[in-house]
Amino acid sequence: MKEISKLAKAIKALRKKKKMSQDKLSKTADIAYNTLIKIESGVIKNPTIKTMKSLAKAFEVTIDELAKSI
Repeated sequence: MKEISKLAKAIKALRKKKKMSQDKLSKTADIAYNTLIKIESGVIKNPTIKTMKSLAKAFEVTIDELAKSI
């Protein structure tokens, strides 16, 4: 069983805290639904800066705050 990264756990936890579905978050962040699934499941271990910026914006936090939650 592969280990889920801290990033994957942090994004999933923040999404649940904000009461967002994966579909809603992917649309709000303007990233592909499959990309979000892969990030949360740990398949994508190092998302691009653009993706991280989009997620931070969707969560209404700075990229620094998102990084600190990891």
